[in-house]
Amino acid sequence: MKKIAIFPGSFDPYTKGHHDIVMRGLNLFDELIIGIGYNVAKKSRYFEIDGMVDKIEKLYTDEPRVKVVVYNELTSNLAKAHGANFLIRGLRNTTDFEYENTISQMNRKLNPDLETVFLITSPQFAAVSSTVIREVHKFGADVSEYLPYEV
Repeated sequence: MKKIAIFPGSFDPYTKGHHDIVMRGLNLFDELIIGIGYNVAKKSRYFEIDGMVDKIEKLYTDEPRVKVVVYNELTSNLAKAHGANFLIRGLRNTTDFEYENTISQMNRKLNPDLETVFLITSPQFAAVSSTVIREVHKFGADVSEYLPYEV
């Protein structure tokens, strides 16, 4: 049986930290699906979702085990639809853990076959967050060192 994992997030934008989690996740799973979800807590996206899908797909052109999907449903349902029994999440700090732990518990309640796997962020990406990247980019500063593609 294939080990399929979903890496869910809004990825607004998709950073080198996210890329690092995917590449490390490929050492653990047969297939990894990057699920770009619509975050109900965010009124709108900064980077267009279609453009982000395109950039992420191009990044993994030579890696057939990575797929990108856009979804607007519960992550636990997305996992069922794709036959995934794992969610993969990156943790930068204890604040991330508290937030992700709560979500993990709910996903497990909604889908008892779904296991969340936490990967600790590589040290060089610990300070990188999509929120900070958006803010820096909004005011015209160069964010290229934090992104695995050109903006």
